Amino acid sequence: MADDFSEAALDYHRNPVPGKIQVTSTKPVATARDLALAYTPGVAVACNAIVDDPEEAFSLTARGNLVGVVTNGTAVLGLGAIGPLASKPVMEGKGVLFKKFAGIDVFDIEIDELDVDKLVDIIASLEPTFGGINLEDIKAPECFEVERRLRERMKIPVFHDDQHGTAIIVAAAVFNGLRVVGKKFEDVKLVTSGAGAAALACVDLLVHMGVRRENVTLTDIVGVVHEGRNELMDKYKARYAQATDARTLAEVIEGADVFLGLSAPRVLKPEMVAKMADRPIIMALANPTPEIMPDEVKAVRPDAIMATGRSDFPNQVNNVLCFPFIFRGALDVGATVINEEMKIACAKAIADLAMAEPSDVVAAAYSDQELVFGADYIIPKPFDPRLIVEIAPAVAKAAMESGVARRPIPDFEAYRQKLTQFVFRSGLAMKPVFDRARENPKRVVFAEGEDERVLRAAQQMIEDKIGHPILIARPEVLETRIKRMGLKLVPGENVEVVNPQSDPRYPDYWKLYHQIMERKGVSPDYARTVVRTRQTVIATLMLKRGEADAMICGTVGRYDDHLRHITDLIGKADGVRQMSALNMLILSKGVYFLADTYVTPDPTAEEIAELAVLAAAEVRRFGIEPKVALLSHSSFGSHQTDSAIKMREALQLLMRMAPGLEVEGEMHGDAAVSEAIRSRIFPNSRLQGAANLFILPTLDAANISFNLLKVLGEGLSVGPILLGSALPAHILTPSVTVRGIVNMSALAVVDAQGAEAHGVYV
Repeated sequence: MADDFSEAALDYHRNPVPGKIQVTSTKPVATARDLALAYTPGVAVACNAIVDDPEEAFSLTARGNLVGVVTNGTAVLGLGAIGPLASKPVMEGKGVLFKKFAGIDVFDIEIDELDVDKLVDIIASLEPTFGGINLEDIKAPECFEVERRLRERMKIPVFHDDQHGTAIIVAAAVFNGLRVVGKKFEDVKLVTSGAGAAALACVDLLVHMGVRRENVTLTDIVGVVHEGRNELMDKYKARYAQATDARTLAEVIEGADVFLGLSAPRVLKPEMVAKMADRPIIMALANPTPEIMPDEVKAVRPDAIMATGRSDFPNQVNNVLCFPFIFRGALDVGATVINEEMKIACAKAIADLAMAEPSDVVAAAYSDQELVFGADYIIPKPFDPRLIVEIAPAVAKAAMESGVARRPIPDFEAYRQKLTQFVFRSGLAMKPVFDRARENPKRVVFAEGEDERVLRAAQQMIEDKIGHPILIARPEVLETRIKRMGLKLVPGENVEVVNPQSDPRYPDYWKLYHQIMERKGVSPDYARTVVRTRQTVIATLMLKRGEADAMICGTVGRYDDHLRHITDLIGKADGVRQMSALNMLILSKGVYFLADTYVTPDPTAEEIAELAVLAAAEVRRFGIEPKVALLSHSSFGSHQTDSAIKMREALQLLMRMAPGLEVEGEMHGDAAVSEAIRSRIFPNSRLQGAANLFILPTLDAANISFNLLKVLGEGLSVGPILLGSALPAHILTPSVTVRGIVNMSALAVVDAQGAEAHGVYV
């Protein structure tokens, strides 16, 4: 390992604080009442409830989302028996992965015990603390015995990841490998190099999936596992002992369809690979050097499908694809065990995900790779955000069907939507908008229809059933990009395409543009040029003509340029003085809205009041009741500057325009979010609790505040949301993500529903 990497690893573990995990409170402890509720006397109520019904522990404590990662340090990674203390960084790392990928909390427990009986007793005694146990880095064959006994004694899932996590990923890879080569489980011949815990778990699961036991041959450091062999044998290996005279890997590899290596570097030779069956599947999983290198395989068998445990080759077998999500599903149904049905469901869900088109997150992370299902892509990538949404429900359903679920899930669609919160932080806040969009999907035209983010968002719109995308794009460019990205968009079937270079409506478009713009100095020739070259203009004209119900633009170009076209061609809604922009910001403390973040540099008091009314209506679309704060450097009359007076006047206007709106001002930002501060300064405030809609006095103040909060607070933004336009139109920014486009598409659909209800369309 390079010295600079070693130093970086040590620095990573030391700073800013030692270690990789911490315990944080999920409830506030800020007042005497909070303390009384959290501890004595309030805690006694929770304790007594659990005495009356032990299942209440899952609703009153963290147990249902808490996994114990347990080891005795006898087989750590590739480091061997380094002991429990030295294994702690690995166990903390496992905790990080549980939390990162599935939102599961972890206590890592390193036990200084080698005796199997005592180790089992210690772990079993921890059952009241945890919802599940993840055994880690315990050497074979003791690990088999420890897991078997714990499964018998404990009524929570016990999962040895080194065995079963590896087995699940291998099973998924083999499942898809057989799909690619057109073979069946029951027909293939399987040969292993390695007969330890992981190898045996892999073989067991593959047998459950259809591989015939008589078609399995194990080999290890001694040679072939055969009947009558005594050296380095145990009852677990003996189950697969073959009646054969062959004694070496070289002798049994001939004609094999699948090689499974969980042993040592370079034990599989190219000449052995040459003797395997047509289109063999080679799983060389020894780390860091596999049983054979991929280039060696390709040199003798270009028809082979190859997988390793390394990230620098295609088809990495990585347990992180499995363990966070199988535990997520098991915990969520209160499973008493992780059984074979749940493992197979997990493996098949992983395999099926590899056949789906790659997500934008994966495509960005692996931009140098072509992630299309085939020989070099049979396993999804660890950062695929859909893993939790696909695997956890499959595991939970298998647990329910196999009778091991104590708390069955009644509504799987709602459960899947809940899981998206682990994937997309905007999921919970956007749920009311998505639900409404699905009730009556509308046509949304995308000005930048060739943008890869837009293409992925369009497909997600179709899959989520929130709207019908229209793409302004050159068909030949679209065809190339859809194919390269592995998307399922089919122009003319599930997506409409408008060719900006040759659409038959072009004469109608430029004539309408000229009609609107001729008194602003636009000639017919210039009108023809603009409509041919400005895709935002085409989208706006389509909206104007009723050929689309809403529009999205702004993934390329300046915000003001797009706004100018929308202002010129669509204009403001009746009675609106000025358009404005609202941004939603999802922070750890909650969901907040800020305006005007993009449009008006120095709005008047009348425009501020109008903005507050429009923004409050938009906030309600998210199922949130607006609590409005008019922000200023002045606090309830403390300054007499022009901007302070403006905000003060806006409040008076608002109280007349929207008497039912909960609004207060002008005030400092801290007073807006802290009722305690506000009560000391202005005890008679109309605003109760924390504000969630902040109206700022100028564009500078709003945009600076929004961007600072977004970065420093690690916030997630939805928007900008254009307010006050005559028809549903939104202008995004070039930094927008695919999820951001999808979110705004759903909001555009809901806007279009509202416009239709009010008879806005021409």
